[in-house]
Amino acid sequence: MKLATIRLEGRTAAVRVEGDHLVELGLPDVGTVLAAPDGLATAATADGPRHAAVGAEFAALVPRPTKVICVGLNYQKHIKEMGRDLPEFPTLFAKFADVLIGAHDDIQRPAETEQFDWEAELAVVVGRQVRRADEAEAEAAIAGFTVVNDITCRDWQFRTREWLQGKNWESTTPIGPYLVTRDEAGGPRPALDVRCEVNGRVMQQDNTADLLFDPVDLVRYVSTMIRLNPGDIISTGTPGGVGQARTPQVFLREGDTVVTEIQGLGRLENRVVADGSQ
Repeated sequence: MKLATIRLEGRTAAVRVEGDHLVELGLPDVGTVLAAPDGLATAATADGPRHAAVGAEFAALVPRPTKVICVGLNYQKHIKEMGRDLPEFPTLFAKFADVLIGAHDDIQRPAETEQFDWEAELAVVVGRQVRRADEAEAEAAIAGFTVVNDITCRDWQFRTREWLQGKNWESTTPIGPYLVTRDEAGGPRPALDVRCEVNGRVMQQDNTADLLFDPVDLVRYVSTMIRLNPGDIISTGTPGGVGQARTPQVFLREGDTVVTEIQGLGRLENRVVADGSQ
């Protein structure tokens, strides 16, 4: 099953994808679907107004998750090619909900950065509340997966040893377009091709089978520290090919188009524009 959050006139709506149509589920977004009793089961059978999938305007899949947890240094080949040892534990940082945008929204490039970089990532969407999960509980807590691009201001990220300040610029992180449930995605540890293009040039290409810490590992680890809630996001890290690691380095500028795609999960396509917010 595939779910999405779309924008309609004056509101948003959670929808189920049925071929060329989107069926409203009676709730405002995918996060509220997951938080409802028997949310996914109800979503599979709910019936409501239908909309054409072509031309739909996708909002952020989960507009207000209680947590967005991100993972660094998690593709084994990328870690080794950078000359680093494989980490013993996941490298974690957080994002805030205000960074999230829809699958086709413009990415707001801050005037304060000269090193605006891309990071294609598989994201786990949590479907039930869980704390100190064992393996079976972690698997069961995964509602499904989606696509994220963890756009990063590298010059701010590396100002200090902590990465948060490079990762939390408003309206920079596209997510969606769909939540693909774990059964349809290939199980709780899917092996899916990940690809990122900038202006039609392939920059990243890998497979999630190379993850050092897989989705189940990450749900177990994060839930040991803090309760995970329905709609929370865990972004699992990016493969090699980011702009900062290239020779010469390449970074995003206004007018660039970034396409992020994961096999079976969908495609983000976003234009980079100057940040006009105050």
